[in-house]
Amino acid sequence: MSVLLFAALSLVCTKCLAADGATMPDNALTETEAKNGWLLLFDGRTTVGWMNSDRSTPRTPVQDGALNPHKAGHYMLVHTQQWSSFLLALDFKITKGCNSGIFVRTASLTPRPGKDVGFNGIEIAIDDTAGAGFHDTGAVYDLVKPLKNAMKPAGQWNHIEIASISNRLEVVLNGDPVTRADLELFAAPNKRPDGSAHKFDIAFKDHPQQGYIGLQDHGSPCWFKNIKLKPILNP
Repeated sequence: MSVLLFAALSLVCTKCLAADGATMPDNALTETEAKNGWLLLFDGRTTVGWMNSDRSTPRTPVQDGALNPHKAGHYMLVHTQQWSSFLLALDFKITKGCNSGIFVRTASLTPRPGKDVGFNGIEIAIDDTAGAGFHDTGAVYDLVKPLKNAMKPAGQWNHIEIASISNRLEVVLNGDPVTRADLELFAAPNKRPDGSAHKFDIAFKDHPQQGYIGLQDHGSPCWFKNIKLKPILNP
């Protein structure tokens, strides 16, 4: 999937305008988004539609119109519905030193023996760092580096767009296309296409293409809002 195709699929923006030209409020769909098949996954007031990855009720309340997975009760907050091919758009803000991530394709919420539930999905990294390595913001964690680190400093809101379509992933951060991954090329466990090692004992070529979306708690407060998803029915 090319960046041009990604753009052609009607991604949302952080300052979408209502029909009368006014700036849209947070956690709402514009008329155009609704007509184009976008869904709002978070109402901005409650945790309805979200649960901890152990299926318990989140303990952290909504804070200023945003979900915070920190101390919510488990490894990550997950949307209660599973999704296959989709476009996902949301805004996030982190604290200094924060380490978090957005998970897609979390095929099961039951961890394998000796592994955390993160091994059941694929993570788009969010980290308070300045680099562009396998663990920096925008990376497909430990698999594909971003072209650049396009994240704003801690305390500022960022807009991220993720395409998860068939066996391809793309990430656009604050308007910059930063990461493309073809999982068909990850044909062996613990090995990237160039032969270098990664941490996962999984051949991602065969990883399920459907699963839960998750917002990771990795020990620091972070916030997520304007969470919107467009299912892709015929990828």
